Amino acid sequence: MSDDRPTRRDLMKPVQLLGMAFGAALFAGIVTLVSMGFFQQRTAEEAQAAVVLALIIAGVSFIAVLVIVSLLLLAVDPAQITKQVDKPVLLPEEGDEKPDAAAPGDPKA
Repeated sequence: MSDDRPTRRDLMKPVQLLGMAFGAALFAGIVTLVSMGFFQQRTAEEAQAAVVLALIIAGVSFIAVLVIVSLLLLAVDPAQITKQVDKPVLLPEEGDEKPDAAAPGDPKA
């Protein structure tokens, strides 16, 4: 029986990360164009200003998403790249649960 769960290496493919950053940049650019009224009847100068601002915002969001995702990937332990991802990463292991122990000087003890 084979598991079809993706490994961490499968989840961190660079093409997918670039695609996600491009998608976010495209979304930001379209939202900027719509909010500036590019698709309405405007003068040529207003349309050009909307396109320039949309390109700037799209570029900034592309770079920001790449930097943020790259920094988040640095938090992954390289020894765990080949492990199967079958539960949330930040939850403690099953054996790590410790019973509540009274601290020294605690009045409950």
